[in-house]
Amino acid sequence: MHRVDPIGMEDPGEVLEQREVRGREGSYTMVLTRRDLSALYPGMRLYTLRLLLGDRTLALFRTNTYEYSPTDPLDAESVARREADKWEDLLSRDPEAFFAVHLEQVREPIDSRKNDVLIIQGSPRADGNCSIMAGWVAAAAEEAGSSVEVVFPHDLWIRGCTGCYQCYNTGFCTFHDDMEGIIASLRHARLLVICTPVYTSTVPGELKLMIDRFQAFHAEMFLAGRFVQRTGLVCAVAGRTGKDNFTCVTRVIHDFMKNLHITPRAPVLADGIDRLRDVRKVPGLEGQIRAAVAEELVGGGSRRHGC
Repeated sequence: MHRVDPIGMEDPGEVLEQREVRGREGSYTMVLTRRDLSALYPGMRLYTLRLLLGDRTLALFRTNTYEYSPTDPLDAESVARREADKWEDLLSRDPEAFFAVHLEQVREPIDSRKNDVLIIQGSPRADGNCSIMAGWVAAAAEEAGSSVEVVFPHDLWIRGCTGCYQCYNTGFCTFHDDMEGIIASLRHARLLVICTPVYTSTVPGELKLMIDRFQAFHAEMFLAGRFVQRTGLVCAVAGRTGKDNFTCVTRVIHDFMKNLHITPRAPVLADGIDRLRDVRKVPGLEGQIRAAVAEELVGGGSRRHGC
């Protein structure tokens, strides 16, 4: 439950209640609205309480139905209405105390990184086969005239998603960690490339933490109504022989990409690496990766493939 405002929420929803409250600057208007987000999640409703002075929002409170677990005795609407009662009582008794706590502060997204290509090197081994593939991707992107950023999740501070759904109130995660900068990078990138090994038939833990925390970016885009089309590429290595070793990896990453409206193209997969030890020994692999990157950045990705 937060008072920060997401970016460009155009649809306020249905007005449930409106009150006039006398205060130090005259008459305030308190408005409680309900927005139907069931197109996103079944039965999700977003309740927004605003304190207005004319057209200016002075205080804001949001909560949604998915914040409350099955064992929680509270529900979103009753919490929002209870908050309205508290606001009215405190405004009438001690407006200075109210504004000391509730004066609205809008949280702005980090927006400083503007690279064309974001590469996530998902292996905990900084000098392993995934780093070699990430280097090929970066070189191909730079040769195409694109700017590049490589992210190494293992070296970053990223907390695990708790499934609190509070990002669907604001468009932001409740955690303040390195994930904010990574989302900022993806916000501007036109191509996302994930280089990952297969760990117990899926992606490494640090990479999965990052994937789950991108849910806040999904919330941001949904609430703001801004979905930017991007392309995604998976480059993966497996120790064992057989393309079936990549089933879970590609499914996890492609589902993640589609959630963010990123179009996944055909993955580049290298198996049997326990025997070869070095992806540079795989015939044609470097050329395949470079060609896939060049096609997206120079050729416009005219022959994209889904999962």
